[in-house]
Amino acid sequence: EYLVGIIIAICGNFLISISLNIQKYTHVRQSEPGSKPYYTCVLWWCGILLMGVGELGNFAAYGFAPASLIAPLGCVSVIASAVISVVFLKETLRASDILGGALAVAGTYLLVTFAPHTSQHITAHIVQRYTVSWQFLTYLSIEMILFCVLLYLYKRRNLKHIVVVLLLVALLASLTVISVKAVSGMITESLKGSLQLTYPIFYVMVVVMVASCGFQIKFLNQAMKMFDATEVVPINFVFFTASAILAGIVFYQEFYGLALLNIFMFLFGCLLSFLGVFLIARNRPKIKTDQPFIDMGQVPGRRCTDKVQPEAKRMTYGSLAAKILHLDKIGRQQESST
Repeated sequence: EYLVGIIIAICGNFLISISLNIQKYTHVRQSEPGSKPYYTCVLWWCGILLMGVGELGNFAAYGFAPASLIAPLGCVSVIASAVISVVFLKETLRASDILGGALAVAGTYLLVTFAPHTSQHITAHIVQRYTVSWQFLTYLSIEMILFCVLLYLYKRRNLKHIVVVLLLVALLASLTVISVKAVSGMITESLKGSLQLTYPIFYVMVVVMVASCGFQIKFLNQAMKMFDATEVVPINFVFFTASAILAGIVFYQEFYGLALLNIFMFLFGCLLSFLGVFLIARNRPKIKTDQPFIDMGQVPGRRCTDKVQPEAKRMTYGSLAAKILHLDKIGRQQESST
C-alpha cells in the first residue's frame, strides 16, 4: 500500500506545481493595461481547482504511506515547478537549477528506496494509544515550551527573524502531520469496511488538524510579507520536512525495527533533497524597475525632467513638518536679531 501512497503524493505535488505556474501565468497576463481582475479569469480558477486536487491527493497519501516518506516528497513540487516555469513561462535556466534538480531527484530516489515500507493500519484504538504514550507526551511538552518561548520572542521582544517565524510554522506543522495522518488513516479504514468515524478521537484529530493548519497559514503568510519568497520556500521546506519526520518517528514509531543503514541512507536522501531545493530556490531573478522615481512625461512649456522627487540637499526636500521647522527657525533668528 505504501507504493499507492508514493504515487498519489507524487501526482498531487505535480498537480500543485502546475497550479502554481497557471496562477503565475494568469497574474502576468492580467497585469497588462486594461485587463480584468485575475479572479474573473477561468484559467485562474482552473489553477485553484488543480491546487485543491493536489492537496487532496497529499491528504489521501498519508493514509497509505508513512508520514516520514510523504513529507519529503514535497520536493517533487519544487522540481516540477522549476521545469514548467522554464518550458512554458520562458524563465531563465541556470546551472544551479540543473544541479539542484539532479540532487533533489537523487535524494527522492534514496527516500523512496530506504524509507520505512511498512503500511500501518491507522485505527482509532491505535491513535488513542499513541496519544497517551510517554514518548508523545514528552515530545508534546517540549514542543509547547519551545513554541511559547518563540512566540514570546516574536510578539513581545519583536524578534522578526526568519528562523523564528518558520520555526513556529514547523512546530505547528508537526501537529498537522500527526492529525492529518490520523484522520486520513481512519477514513481509509472506514472505506475498507471498519468504521472509525464513531470514535471521539477522530473528531479531536479533525479539530487539531483544522486549528494547526489555520495558525500555520497565518504565520507563513507573515513570513511571506516580511521576507523574500526565495528565502521562505527552501527554509520552510527543510523545517516542515524535519518536523514531519520527527513527528512520524515519535508518534507513529515509523523507524521502529528499521536497519541502521536504511536510517542513514534515508537521512542522506533528505540532505540531498534539502540541498537541491536550496539551489533551485536561491537567488531567483527578480523584476526590478530601472527608474526609482515617477516619470511625469513631457510637460508642455517646460523642460522635461526624469524625476519628481527633489534632491535631499535642497531646502524643498522633505515633508510638511520639515518646512514648518524651517520657518520656525527663521522666525527665531529674526526675534534674536531684534
